[in-house]
Amino acid sequence: MPGSGLILGIETSCDETAAAVVERGARTISSVVASQISTHSRYGGVVPELASREHLRAIVPVVRAALGEANVTLADLDAIAVTSGPGLAGALLTGITYAKALAYARNLPLIAVNHLEGHIHAVLLHEREKEKSELAPYGAGQGPSGSLDAQSLALVVSGGHTHLYLARPAHGAWHYTLIGRTVDDAAGEAFDKVAKLLGLGYPGGPWMDALAAHGNAHAVPFTFAQIKPKVHLGGKPPRTKAAKTAPIAHLDPRFLFSFSGIKTAVLRYFELHNLRPEAESRREALFTGPDAPAQPTAEAALATCDPLTLDLIASFQHAVIGDLMKKTFAAAEALGAARILVTGGVAANRELRARFSAESARRGLGIAFPTLALSTDNAAMIAAAAWPRFKNNEFAPPGLTADPSLALGQ
Repeated sequence: MPGSGLILGIETSCDETAAAVVERGARTISSVVASQISTHSRYGGVVPELASREHLRAIVPVVRAALGEANVTLADLDAIAVTSGPGLAGALLTGITYAKALAYARNLPLIAVNHLEGHIHAVLLHEREKEKSELAPYGAGQGPSGSLDAQSLALVVSGGHTHLYLARPAHGAWHYTLIGRTVDDAAGEAFDKVAKLLGLGYPGGPWMDALAAHGNAHAVPFTFAQIKPKVHLGGKPPRTKAAKTAPIAHLDPRFLFSFSGIKTAVLRYFELHNLRPEAESRREALFTGPDAPAQPTAEAALATCDPLTLDLIASFQHAVIGDLMKKTFAAAEALGAARILVTGGVAANRELRARFSAESARRGLGIAFPTLALSTDNAAMIAAAAWPRFKNNEFAPPGLTADPSLALGQ
C-alpha cells in the first residue's frame, strides 16, 4: 500500500523537459517545465538532435527544482514515473535513463507511462483538484463529482497526435479502446505548418488562435472529404507515419481524421492570392530581420497581416475545429458516451473550447478540459497517470527503453 502517495513524474517526449511531484494522482505539489521553443523556433519545428541535447542540459536542474518546489526529497517518494513513448527516441531516452538511475539509486519502483494516457489524466487531475476531492480511489466510481471515474470519450489533440479513445475505469485501473485517429497529419501539426507558411512563429497554434479572432471564419469555404477504406490494401493499415502507433484497419471511417488535404488547400489559396511576399516580410519583421523584436507578440503580428491573411487564418481554424467536433460528437453519440474529455496542446485553443462547450451543452453532454498549463506537455499528467499503476504494482522492467511508436489501447 502507498505511503506518502508522492510520485515524481518525468516527461521528455518531445521539446519540453518537465518534472512534477503529484500526490495520489489528485494533487499537484510541484510542476516545472523547461521549454525549448526558443531553440526550435528558428527552424519552424522541432529538430530531434537539438531536442535531445537540450534535455540533457535541463533534466537535472528541472528535477531538482520540482523536488525543491515540493519541499521533498527522493526519500519521501513512493515511486518515479517516466514517459516511455510515443515521442522522439533520443528525447525519451534522456528521461528514461535519468529516471532509471534515480529509481535504482533510491530503490524506488519505476513506472512507465504512455504519453497519450498522460494527456487523458491531465483532465482527470485538473477535475480532482478543481473539485477539491478527498482523493477517492481510482476506478471506484466515487470521484468528487460522482462522474470523474466514469467511462469517457477522450479526444487527444496536439502537435503529434489526434486520437479518440474510450476510457474506462475497472478494477482499479484504466483501460483504453482506440475509436478513431488521424490517417496522416495531426491537427496541431497542421496548425504549425500553416503558421510557418504564413511567416508566423513556432509553435503555430497560439499565433493562429490569437489572429483568427480578427478574420472572417466563413470567408474561405474549406471542406473535408469523407475518408473511405482503401480496397487495394485488403484491410491492412496504409503506410503512413501514424500507422504503427494506431492502425486503422478495424476503425470506423466516420471517426478518422485527415488534415493533409486542408494544408494543401491553404497552400493553393496562398499561391493563388500571391501571399508569399507578405509572409516573407512578416517572418523577417517578426523573427529573422535585424530589427526583429526579442519577443514578438500577437499584436505585432496582427500589424503585419492584411484582411485576406486574417480571413484565411480564421477560416482554416474554424474548419479544423469543425471537423474535430463533427467526428468527436458522432463517436460520442454512437457509443452512448455521456462525457467528453478534450486534452492535448490544441485543447488550449479558445475557439475550440468555446465551440465544444456550446455543442456539449446543446446535446446535454458533460465535457472537461485540462488547465492551459496541463494542456501542453508536462510531468504532472505523467505522475497522475502512474498512480493507478502504482496501486496495482504495475512497475517497469529493468530493461525499460524508449518506444517512439508506443500505442495506447486496442
